[in-house]
Amino acid sequence: MKIKFNTKISLLILSTLFMVACGNKDSEKMESSEESSMKEEQPVSTGSKQITFTKDQYNLAGIETGAIEMRNLSNIIKLNGTIDVEPESMASVSAPLGGYLKTAGRLPGEAIKKGQILATIENPEFIQIQQGYLESLSRLQFLEEEFNRQKKLREEDINSAKTFQQVSSDYKITQGRVKAYEQQLALAGISRSSVQNGNITRTANLYAPISGFIKASNVNIGDYVSPQDVLFEIVDLNDIHLALNAFEKDLGKLEIGQTVKFSLSDDNTFNRTAEVFLIGKATGSDRMTPVYSHLNKEDKKGLLPGMYVKAWVESGTNKQNAIPSEALVQYEGKDFVVLQTEETENGYTFKLEQVKKGIEQEGYTAITFAETATVQNFKPVVKNAYSILSALRNSEEEE
Repeated sequence: MKIKFNTKISLLILSTLFMVACGNKDSEKMESSEESSMKEEQPVSTGSKQITFTKDQYNLAGIETGAIEMRNLSNIIKLNGTIDVEPESMASVSAPLGGYLKTAGRLPGEAIKKGQILATIENPEFIQIQQGYLESLSRLQFLEEEFNRQKKLREEDINSAKTFQQVSSDYKITQGRVKAYEQQLALAGISRSSVQNGNITRTANLYAPISGFIKASNVNIGDYVSPQDVLFEIVDLNDIHLALNAFEKDLGKLEIGQTVKFSLSDDNTFNRTAEVFLIGKATGSDRMTPVYSHLNKEDKKGLLPGMYVKAWVESGTNKQNAIPSEALVQYEGKDFVVLQTEETENGYTFKLEQVKKGIEQEGYTAITFAETATVQNFKPVVKNAYSILSALRNSEEEE
């Protein structure tokens, strides 16, 4: 019985030691995995990935090299938005009394001056308005004379107060009716002086309320248009500005007077400038706040309302290693720079070096190399770097 007891103890000890050993191995694996995942967050030196081009291959690929520069790159706030115009620089033109279009010859993009005729409208109601105006004007002249006569008689106490009050009331009512007709003529675009001279017309002109360019023209000859129909949209391009959107988290960094660098959505030069003049005081449902900026006069060329833009605002600067943005290449989901490591009579040798991207500004991107990377005196490829990457990938596949 004693031997069996000792055997059981021995087995228990061995089992415990085995479990501890396995636990240590699992712990080592977890530590190793954590270390590797942490390393992935930083650039890793990949100097072993190299390839050599002959001089003919080099020239045929159109490869160009540059230098890693120390540049003042700003911490930037990225914004998006559109080109917009001041409220008083955009006008919608309609026919206030409606009617049929008799002429329409304005095309989008056509320059227009304030007061210029845009279209001609025909409406039978115009005739009734002019007729009513002339009749009321004639009656007003009669009542004015009668009012002055009754007023004089009343002062001499010849007529009754009731008679004077009746004439005075008719005079004021007709006076109001004449003014109402004059306003209708103004809405229709008919000259009241022309009507006073006996000229009655069934047509009226629509005039441009501001100078600018035709943005939209929604007219066809013969169409009937109602007062709510917008026939023309006019825009004055002299007062365009940037209407940008900023995230809530960036509002504390934005100030009136800051310089904005911007470009159109399909451009990355950011060579146009503007200045912040208004920051919204309310945030929309999308958690964005409007930011408005005046454009420099020389940067307005070629811009039209509604164009999409991307922009950034500087928020402090510091010197950083930077290369032209087109020098960066993507490989296996990571960012790399192709470096020229050697130039001999036989050709040129290149290697891939992983980097971490930073601020991108005015065509340059800040980069950080791995601590173990050897990059001194090497030239980054700034043009057609992807041709080298493609050749390097093909050589790896062949191996």
